[in-house]
Amino acid sequence: MACRISELVIDAADPERLAAFWGEVLGYVELNREDDGSIEIGPPGIGFGGPQPTLILSPSSDPRRGKLPLHIDVNPTDRDQEAELERLLALGARPADVGQTGTENWHVLIDPEGNEFCLLRTRLRPLGTDAPTEA
Repeated sequence: MACRISELVIDAADPERLAAFWGEVLGYVELNREDDGSIEIGPPGIGFGGPQPTLILSPSSDPRRGKLPLHIDVNPTDRDQEAELERLLALGARPADVGQTGTENWHVLIDPEGNEFCLLRTRLRPLGTDAPTEA
């Protein structure tokens, strides 16, 4: 038996804003709100326990201390990497410099609260489809 990642919890100064950003990036919808202000988002019609982990944006006023030891990688599913980069930037992502050489085949970005994530090049099949992938 093995474990599966079911949810990722991200501390957020503004959970509402971050839930809206990541919801647009991933095509997720709001699944739940807790009394403490946490917002859970996940795949529409599936929610918690499906093949993709949900995200919980948890309110926190603790200051961030340096680079996070974990970051999210995302892949485009319905467009090439450059078109997806344009979409992410329009949603509020910003380029980040973490020491790249400029020859990488991925883009390092930050979300509206400064959390790094990478946009990879490989195009993945949307879950539940047999559509081809592109490199």
